[in-house]
Amino acid sequence: MGKPPKKRVEGGRVTAKGTQPESTRYTPPGVYSHEKISAPWVPVVMFGLLIVGVVIILANYVGWVPGDTSNWYLLLGLGFVLGGIITATQFH
Repeated sequence: MGKPPKKRVEGGRVTAKGTQPESTRYTPPGVYSHEKISAPWVPVVMFGLLIVGVVIILANYVGWVPGDTSNWYLLLGLGFVLGGIITATQFH
């Protein structure tokens, strides 16, 4: 069985030959990326939360936390690390 014959498409160019659009790059409306500037406290909070979280996790691992080692200290440390990661998404 052979291939069916190709259909001829009617029509042609949408724009006139030799014309170029104004710009080939789409720029969405709103604030441009070079205008976005984070507040100076954002990286301080980000690194602070990350460091505090790691210190709490390490202190729990070594046994420097008050009382016995507990999963609650690990969850607290992971919460601080997660807070640092979420803050990092706001940094421009």
